[in-house]
Amino acid sequence: MRSTLVVALGVGSLCAQAADYGPEHPGVPDFIQQMQSEHGFNAEHVQALLDQAVHQENIIKAISRPAERVKPWHEYRAIFITDQRIERGLAFWAEHADTLARAEQEYGVEPEVILAIIGVETFYGRNMGSYRVLDALATLGFDYPPRADFFRKQLMSYMVLTREQQIDPLTLKGSYAGAMGFGQFIPSSYQAYAVDFDHDGKVDIWNNPVDAIGSVANYFHQHGWTHGAQVAIEAQVTGERFRDGLTEPKGLEARQSIGELKALGWTPAAPLADDEQVMAFEFDTGERMQYWVGLNNLYVITRYNRSVMYAMVVHQLADLLREARPE
Repeated sequence: MRSTLVVALGVGSLCAQAADYGPEHPGVPDFIQQMQSEHGFNAEHVQALLDQAVHQENIIKAISRPAERVKPWHEYRAIFITDQRIERGLAFWAEHADTLARAEQEYGVEPEVILAIIGVETFYGRNMGSYRVLDALATLGFDYPPRADFFRKQLMSYMVLTREQQIDPLTLKGSYAGAMGFGQFIPSSYQAYAVDFDHDGKVDIWNNPVDAIGSVANYFHQHGWTHGAQVAIEAQVTGERFRDGLTEPKGLEARQSIGELKALGWTPAAPLADDEQVMAFEFDTGERMQYWVGLNNLYVITRYNRSVMYAMVVHQLADLLREARPE
């Protein structure tokens, strides 16, 4: 941690190198003007920061081929559902049991769900990402047209949060998409959902697992998680029309009732009211296709990462952690 003045002086002293994001780069002048008008930043300071940002071609390649799109379910699941991840999760649970219990009490999110998120995202803090956040957000914000607007907004949020928390913006590292800390929050999520869960006056999701646990719990609470509710139920399918019930590629917001699914040949393994609105998915296990009905809590997990495979692997890891925890 440094004061804003020290950070500004440090940035200014490092501007001798050739800049990938100098004032001539498309989008940079407008970005600086917006940082001035909307957030009160000094233009020279913003340019000094951008002068230190380095274009990372590997980031462009990575975001173009996320694992959720290129791997079948059984391969994707095998990455995250491992004995080592479960063992490490149980150790993390034991180490932070009081904090997890308090998060459940205050936010209504079960400890195993919080653990599963942190376990999938960073292996419980062991792998928080190797890219400088500044490099990642500048690369995607100025050199990745499909989502440039989104990532420039994230870069703005990043500069604002590092100013507010008095963090050197040149030092933080994260994922190729600029996600940070134990729970891999993008900057706008940090601003909206990160909390000072140990009440020490700082919101530190990078080095403080207490703040990270509370922040993940708050994220789920704010997105409508229901404590104790089911997440997903396996189903059997019959007939020729069951595929008409699949949520994808309609989009994760698409909903249909259990009654409508039943009419298409779906039979959930547990009873659900015919008017309950759900999602429906199929997964390739490598040996057969598997069918699942997703309830609202599954949808909430997809608010963290817009992938049903991600949501299912979080759900299954959470179940395994709960089942494996000693009484």
